[in-house]
Amino acid sequence: MGDRLSTELPDGLTLDNPHDRGAAASPLPVAVQRAMAALFVVGFVLSGVYAATEHWRRATFTLGAAMLWLTVMRLTCDSKVIGLVAVRSRRFDALFTTALGAAMLWLSWSVDSLGS
Repeated sequence: MGDRLSTELPDGLTLDNPHDRGAAASPLPVAVQRAMAALFVVGFVLSGVYAATEHWRRATFTLGAAMLWLTVMRLTCDSKVIGLVAVRSRRFDALFTTALGAAMLWLSWSVDSLGS
């Protein structure tokens, strides 16, 4: 029992996103940023519920909207608050989530529902 894993990082190492070092802090209060993250999680989970109940158009629309919300979050929230969502630079993450969200919204709107 003497060998326990340490949760401390060695000196000089950090879990901060290296692409966001030196970036200005968000003007939004941390509580607002966390509420924005919670709203994203609700959209993500809701899209999963829709997919599990075979409402794929609603699932696609909801996930696409959540991805566009994620774009807003990535541009306005601190990386420490949104955590694993901050993968690359803010510009890359915003462009990627915008393209993915827009494509999913277009897909949900462009395909006719069955039986119509």
